[in-house]
Amino acid sequence: MRFTKSENYGYREINGITDALCGKFSCLEKMNIGKSVAGRDINAVRLSRGQSYTLFAAAFHGSEHITSNICLMFLEELAAAYENRLSVEGINVRRALEGRGVIFVPRINPDGCEIAVFGASAAGARAGDITKQCGGDFSHWNSNLRGIDINHNFDVDFAELKRREAQEGIYTAGKGRYGGSRPESEPETAALVSLCKKENIHHVCAMHTQGEVIYWGYKDHCLGRNKQMAKILAATSGYALDTPVGAAQGGGFKDWFVSYFDRPGFTVEFGRGRNPLDISKALEIYLKAREMLTVCAIL
Repeated sequence: MRFTKSENYGYREINGITDALCGKFSCLEKMNIGKSVAGRDINAVRLSRGQSYTLFAAAFHGSEHITSNICLMFLEELAAAYENRLSVEGINVRRALEGRGVIFVPRINPDGCEIAVFGASAAGARAGDITKQCGGDFSHWNSNLRGIDINHNFDVDFAELKRREAQEGIYTAGKGRYGGSRPESEPETAALVSLCKKENIHHVCAMHTQGEVIYWGYKDHCLGRNKQMAKILAATSGYALDTPVGAAQGGGFKDWFVSYFDRPGFTVEFGRGRNPLDISKALEIYLKAREMLTVCAIL
């Protein structure tokens, strides 16, 4: 029986599932990597210790909280296969990960997800401001508690990001797309940056929705390796390869990782539709992407 269901999860449920998985599988280790603006723990789970790691990070945006379910579904299946020497999509996980490990961050933006799932009651003293900023439509809230878009807050092409924001009339905190006044101003961003600098991360997968698209590479950094891996991920999922445009460029986690470390990184947009995607489709989306995720973990 799966611990992770196709249900809307808040902070407590995510932590409960994480604790249950770490209690069941000895190959898993829970790590606290920081705290959100509201003081909620940002937790990671390490599967096996190794010389290097693949990193999966989910739920940068509140309305994309379904990616936490997808991330945990994959963590659960991969851990079971590793522990019991089984295969996923024909791949012997323990053998494929020899000397390697995988780190999962199921919910990098816990405050934003709480707002998207539970509304004003999750925003505390900022409930009034957030209600005005989103016009009462909490389900489409993407930012953190301060109204900063985490995936626009990393230290890469930040000046260019601010220029594009101005072109599109984005000047202040809100429900999404505002990267803040300076890069790495937010504790959620700082937590992920610190994790990447502390651990030897071989490559990253940033989990978003929607479009069934894989954004890969960044300028001329690690170009050959990134493109080769991206083609494999596309072939195992049916997802298309693409390049972001407009205000979607600059300040993103994948771009920061690729440029800072000169190592491969991917942003995967799971599922199709309009955010927030129907939570009842979480397992269906995961199963379609399972081979790609498994291959990504071991590349």
